[in-house]
Amino acid sequence: MSLIFKICPRAEWELAAKAGTYSGSAKDRADGFLHFSTAEQLAGTLARYYADANDLVLVAVNTNALGADLKFEPSRDGALFPHLYAALPASTIVWVEAIKRDAAGEFVLPDRLTA
Repeated sequence: MSLIFKICPRAEWELAAKAGTYSGSAKDRADGFLHFSTAEQLAGTLARYYADANDLVLVAVNTNALGADLKFEPSRDGALFPHLYAALPASTIVWVEAIKRDAAGEFVLPDRLTA
């Protein structure tokens, strides 16, 4: 199984989880697709878009369950980023974990990413 990841404020994700689907952040909706990152892209995405954010969760999504609505397209520095052109159904979620900060304030991603 291949995974992609959505970084999301905890409160926003909790509402989506109750609804059974995630329609994206305001930025996602403005752009017309949901922004995701691969495991290798997470640190850069956190630094660029979430540097001042707290209480975030990392949502791991099974790419095999997304079908043709998932596209890998050039974005930052020409790297291919996963974009979903549909709402994210709860059935595609593999796990959700908090993104914590260490004593120096740096993001600490879940251990599952390196296991």
